[in-house]
Amino acid sequence: MWEAAQRLRLSKKERELLESFARAGSTPQKIVLRLRIVLRSADGIANHRVAREFRTSRPTVLRWRRRFEQAGLEGLLQDAPRPGRKRRLTREKEEAIVNATLYSKPTGATHWSVRTLARAQRVSPTAVYRVWRAHRLQPHRLQPHRVKSFKLSSDPKFFHKLQDIVGLYLNPPEKALVLSVDEKSQIQALDRTQPILPLRPGIPERQTHDYTRHGTTTLFAALNVLSGEVLGDGMPRHRHQEFLRFLRRIERSTPRRLAVHLILDNYGTHTHPAVEAWFRTHPRYHRHFTPTGASWLNLVERFFAEITDKRIRRGTFCSLGELVRAIRDYIRRRNHRPRPFVWTASARSIARKVRHCNEVLETGD
Repeated sequence: MWEAAQRLRLSKKERELLESFARAGSTPQKIVLRLRIVLRSADGIANHRVAREFRTSRPTVLRWRRRFEQAGLEGLLQDAPRPGRKRRLTREKEEAIVNATLYSKPTGATHWSVRTLARAQRVSPTAVYRVWRAHRLQPHRLQPHRVKSFKLSSDPKFFHKLQDIVGLYLNPPEKALVLSVDEKSQIQALDRTQPILPLRPGIPERQTHDYTRHGTTTLFAALNVLSGEVLGDGMPRHRHQEFLRFLRRIERSTPRRLAVHLILDNYGTHTHPAVEAWFRTHPRYHRHFTPTGASWLNLVERFFAEITDKRIRRGTFCSLGELVRAIRDYIRRRNHRPRPFVWTASARSIARKVRHCNEVLETGD
């Protein structure tokens, strides 16, 4: 025979709260069962009778009585944490998988895949994937095959030029224009060999992999850092003659009373003797060169990425003239509602990251 169960002590407020939860139509049935077990136990009903009334077991009744005594209403509304499945991989095996991924390569291949590493370590592919994900080894793919490129500038004046250009972005001088200038060369006028299949529900737009090329053009662009307006023009080549022609257009398009600060990269046309002579006769222009191998500091590159993504890459052009007109039309429409690209990184934060990368290159870790 079981010992007589003691009556659960409930205050009037607790009883009203439990009864309201039990009557609520939105309360899950498993929670309702727990609430009714506690309410009947508070009425002094024996545990085995409560179990028979609700068609459950006596250990279940004892469990929810004990949970209510320990945690109150919260103990009934939430399940206790479970230990989960036992660990199948030992720490030594997990460490071996990580070390093999980081410090070794399979025979005759450049990188491990889930299956090749699982075969080498004698575990399941799922186990390898879980280890990779836990250690953030390419967590978004099943293979650590993606490679990102990087370039660290070897310019001895890198930090001086960095401070100079970032200073123009974050604190532009008064009564002056800051123009980010560069050329995007070899823009191809591509015409697909067959009609493009349009976008449909569940199916992306499709185009043939082969094409007919109708020539190339070079986009010269000057981005007004403050306003976001773009002055651009397409030219057949990108020699110093074309760059001088573009400089003359900048001269005609900007107020004469303002100084002009040009952010340029180290391309040879920007320092050609004819270009140097032009700048000597136009003293209101001040040049700021990006460090060697650091064209990402030139903000106009962000505009080039935008026009490539939105107008050029997926475009179909039956002639070179059509491509040039499309570029000019995009710039004209963009200048109706210009939005500047806002530079937020300080020179100090960039310099700190570059120093860290240089240390990694030197130590290999």
